[in-house]
Amino acid sequence: MTVLITAAASAGAHKLKNKLNAWQILLGDHADLPDFMVKNMGLLKLPNPSSASYQHEMLTLCLDRGIEAVYALNTQEFEQLRQSELLFKEYNIDIIDGQTQL
Repeated sequence: MTVLITAAASAGAHKLKNKLNAWQILLGDHADLPDFMVKNMGLLKLPNPSSASYQHEMLTLCLDRGIEAVYALNTQEFEQLRQSELLFKEYNIDIIDGQTQL
């Protein structure tokens, strides 16, 4: 199973990564990340949740990367994704409030 944890620049993302038992865990953030973190650590640059097309951009990213679950640690991200939860479910992608998992 491939999962995505948002807010990769936060300590909570790394704490959650250590708690999850998944085949592949991807970390991503919409905040500006230094190039070395993106290149060397494999962090993903995520769309900004204030974007009008945020849900569709995230769905595309999930489909392209084979992501089956998104743990949204940022409240704004979670609220945006929750509004499109039915669309994500159609593609077997779970939207999970990452804050409740910490």
